[in-house]
Amino acid sequence: MRILVIEDNKDILNNILDYLELKGCSVDCAQNGLGGLHLATTEHYDLIVLDIMLPGIDGFQLCKRLRNDAQIDTPIIMLTARDELNDRLEGLHSGADDYLIKPFALSELMARIEAILRRSQKTWQRQLQVGDLSYDLDTLEIKRKGQMLKVNPLGLKLLALLMQKSPAVVRRELLEEALWGDQMPDSDSLRTHIHHLRQVVDKPFATSLLHTVHGIGYRLAEK
Repeated sequence: MRILVIEDNKDILNNILDYLELKGCSVDCAQNGLGGLHLATTEHYDLIVLDIMLPGIDGFQLCKRLRNDAQIDTPIIMLTARDELNDRLEGLHSGADDYLIKPFALSELMARIEAILRRSQKTWQRQLQVGDLSYDLDTLEIKRKGQMLKVNPLGLKLLALLMQKSPAVVRRELLEEALWGDQMPDSDSLRTHIHHLRQVVDKPFATSLLHTVHGIGYRLAEK
């Protein structure tokens, strides 16, 4: 499984990374809220371990942005030293799936990860499908009507995000943040990448999947 750990305490972070890797997990990490938000919206994880007290944006805000703005349903376990009932409730109301109070045993963290992943219906869904378009997130193979398609690296990120949110509209700002983070390019760059993606995904076929919602963003859907 692939896990993102967002924690600013280096000792705690290193302990978690070492333990999860010993358990066979692939682990990425961030030490502030903005870095964690960027990874969570541009990469694909089975679960996120999220500290609440973070520099930049805190865990509550980050969780809300992932759930409400990015519409990401990746399971989230919150970590915190705050043991007040209101803090636990706020964490759950912001969209977390579980809440673990520091200090904790690493074995308990692993047990909670495994329990959440057993309950999550989408945990092992590594094959995205929209209509006759499929995208294997492990092999990076993209097919439409059985035909292999070639997409550049930025196009892969763009396509994955649109397919994960399908049939919802994904706002321009979210796509730009997911692709470039704080290093925003020229205003026409997103439009250019959408054009290139449309040439590959739609042009050779009778029906279009990639739709422009003028003034808002884009959606990938059969209708």
